[in-house]
Amino acid sequence: MKKLALAALSLILPVFASASNTPAAGQAKPRAKAPVYTLYAAGDIADCAKKPALQTAAAQTANLIAAALDKDPQAFAVTLGDNTYPIGAPSEFTECYEPTWGRFKERTLPSPGNHDYGQPKALGYFNYFGELAGPDRRGYYSKKLGNWTLYSLNSQLSGNAMQAQLQWLKDELQKNKSRCTLAFWHHPAYSSGGHGNNKQMWPAWKLLADAGADIVLASHDHDYERFAPMNAQGEADERKGIRSFVVGTGGAKLTPMFFPKANTEIRDNNNHGVLKLVLQENSYSWEFLSIPGDNLRDSGNGSCH
Repeated sequence: MKKLALAALSLILPVFASASNTPAAGQAKPRAKAPVYTLYAAGDIADCAKKPALQTAAAQTANLIAAALDKDPQAFAVTLGDNTYPIGAPSEFTECYEPTWGRFKERTLPSPGNHDYGQPKALGYFNYFGELAGPDRRGYYSKKLGNWTLYSLNSQLSGNAMQAQLQWLKDELQKNKSRCTLAFWHHPAYSSGGHGNNKQMWPAWKLLADAGADIVLASHDHDYERFAPMNAQGEADERKGIRSFVVGTGGAKLTPMFFPKANTEIRDNNNHGVLKLVLQENSYSWEFLSIPGDNLRDSGNGSCH
């Protein structure tokens, strides 16, 4: 009789153990946390006037990214335009970009710059990146990464093509249900580098600011600059503003800077490197990574709007 009772109990116990891990009827299951993604971003990259390619600053910034991507399957490289110099020719992509940043091409989110348009219709750029550069060779697209939506824009467009891009961005932002938003392109809306502010990208900046975007990345000026969060008019707004970075430190020769802007927080034109961004569920952190021998340090964090 005792053996029969034990046998019956052994049949009952697993049922109780299983039931204890099952949510009660009507009780919501715990929500899974959004995955964390990491970006490594810079523009103004592979200069074919500096040879051989593997002895350039572009090779050293590529080494930083390649080492990180090998360890993290959820990391991506982001190019902020002027991927090659001097004219974005197909040979520049194969001879100077491919041996350096091309090592992780399939995990790259690119954007074009003015030097990429040194060839008619940015032939070298679009032939090299193909579908990675967005549909229909227009040079802009969106990418969803966890709780973030990323927008790669083409700051080289003008006229009707620019208006079409702005309408696309407006429509995309209205549909965007992500908590966090990041955009990147080549010509900075705000910069204290040699080229200064780019008013052509102010309409895109305003659309993003009005939609509550969190981060904007650009390059064009060959330096590093971080701004305090700014609103649609470029005024300081710590609570709702966009935090923006100029990261023209991917490998090309660094260039002079003018007086800092009102909202400049840190700037430097002596160090090559890449900006590391860790995109968390409702927040982000940043860190500038210098190549060996350079020593710029900048890091911090912020929350999504």
